[in-house]
Amino acid sequence: MKVFNKKGFAALAAVALLAAACGGSTTEGKTLTIGISLPLSGSSLASAGPARDGALLAIKETTIEGYTLATKILDHAVDGVHNPAQAATDVTTLVGDETVVAVVGPFNSSSAKAQIPVSSEAGLAQCSPSNTNPDLTKGDAGAALRGGRPVNYVRVAATDDLQGPAVAVYAKSRGKSNVFIVDSTDTYGKGIADSFAAEFTAGGGTVLGREGAPAGTTDFTAIVTAAKALSPDAFFYGGVTADGAGLFRKAIEQAGLGDVEFYGGDGIQDGSGEGSYIAIAGAAAAKSFSSVAAIENIPDKAGFAAKYEAEYGEAPGAYSASGYACAQVILEAIKTAVAAGEVTRESVRAALTDTATVYSTVLGDVSFDENGDTSQKIISLYEVVDGNWTFVEQIDYANK
Repeated sequence: MKVFNKKGFAALAAVALLAAACGGSTTEGKTLTIGISLPLSGSSLASAGPARDGALLAIKETTIEGYTLATKILDHAVDGVHNPAQAATDVTTLVGDETVVAVVGPFNSSSAKAQIPVSSEAGLAQCSPSNTNPDLTKGDAGAALRGGRPVNYVRVAATDDLQGPAVAVYAKSRGKSNVFIVDSTDTYGKGIADSFAAEFTAGGGTVLGREGAPAGTTDFTAIVTAAKALSPDAFFYGGVTADGAGLFRKAIEQAGLGDVEFYGGDGIQDGSGEGSYIAIAGAAAAKSFSSVAAIENIPDKAGFAAKYEAEYGEAPGAYSASGYACAQVILEAIKTAVAAGEVTRESVRAALTDTATVYSTVLGDVSFDENGDTSQKIISLYEVVDGNWTFVEQIDYANK
């Protein structure tokens, strides 16, 4: 098992600045840049900002003798919403910087679908803290994105073929039998809604109706009016907060259906700060439930929270530890390349995707399969209680 060295602390880069550790040797004068490609403005910041901060913290803690570590942070949100076209542009920018040897990100599956063909062609390694759509890696769809090239993309999040069903089973366990579904029509939103619906109906439930509401939808009145006529006992939303989840929940309450439970995936589990689902939905966020495609009970949860709070003055977000873990595995791949005598994009990519490697991370031991998917198959479930997301339970599908 590979174990990480964390030697000292250095000044944390705000945006695209050096993150060299104190006392680390830079005698060879070589800079290795880790790109961070996430949606980091508007409502998207509530979700992706903690992943960025987790990654930066891991980089800050690390020394690689003979090299200076740097970060290059790019925001691919447009008008506060993750934008696949901008994500593709940003990864092209990172590919064009010869010092960039790997990338943390992206955050959203639709952005990954746009980025992987570009990064794959360049042989640039990526680790996503949060992408969950199965087609990014698995089967013919995953192979098509890579264009027949070796795997360059890994993720520490579990996939929606686990996450959607986990939420469906949880809703059924709470006595729900008739659901109305809305999805954001993109790669993530439609995908998780599809997997939720399949499991919900397989378990004897009924999908009363389903509507698509593309990102940027602000008026859900017609959708909620149609749903109300069908008398659902639950709603499921496939999408992220920035797509309109909080506004949808408010519209449900305004229609007199505030007591009807609201379910979603990790796209709405973004804390309670400005721009979050809870902040936008307000009091209507009560009776909301979500998942996160990652472990909640990390091995040293208190220790990680303490150092994260010391750095940022706030508790970790849903994907803070996952961002930290992505940076950890990238840094370990760089160390492997250094030990072999040559740090190139290819040597880092090959090390990162080596299926025989077990990484010791903040999430616990992690390895990646031949598609780049994590060995951790854990889904965590949450409920809004007193205006905050409260952990309910986690399910480990690797043991099922």
